[in-house]
Formats: sequence, structure tokens, C-alpha cells
Amino acid sequence: LAGIMAAKRTADIIPLCHTLALSYCDVALTPKRGGYQIEARVRTDAKTGAEMEALHAVAVAALTVYDMVKAADKAMTIGEIRLVRKSGGRGGTYRAR
Repeated sequence: LAGIMAAKRTADIIPLCHTLALSYCDVALTPKRGGYQIEARVRTDAKTGAEMEALHAVAVAALTVYDMVKAADKAMTIGEIRLVRKSGGRGGTYRAR
């Protein structure tokens, strides 16, 4: 829930980000050995990309998990946050290697 809320409020937090109407937003937490993988998927009909909304959603979701379990493990870390795939917008399609 926190990740979806963050995606919708990205322009309020990140300077110079355009306000976007998102047509779709989903944030998934997948258990992995030693932690979780968080993935956000967003869509918009706007002529710009929505990668900042997805990255913001992942960051806030990770911080929310940290806040919820910090009493049990203060040594936990938040790892790599990166763009995996993007299509549309001026930059076209991008896939991480």
C-alpha cells in the first residue's frame, strides 16, 4: 500500500518530476533467501515515462518494511534499487542487462 501511495505522490517529493495520472500501479514483495525482492509496475497514458514513479514506489515500500521490522533486526539493509524495464516516453524502450 505504501508503495502505491508513493507512486501516486512522486511529483510531490521529487523536484521537477511531472505530475502523472497512473492508469496502473502494482507493488509486489517476493520472499527471497535472506530478504525480499520488491518490484513495482506502473503505467500511464502520458507522453512521458513513469520510471520515477516505479522507483519511488520500490524505495518507499522498502523503507516501510524496514520500519515495520526494525525492532527485530536493526542491521537489515536496503539493497540495490534499479530500473529493470521501461517502454514508451521520449527515451523509448530500455531493458537492464
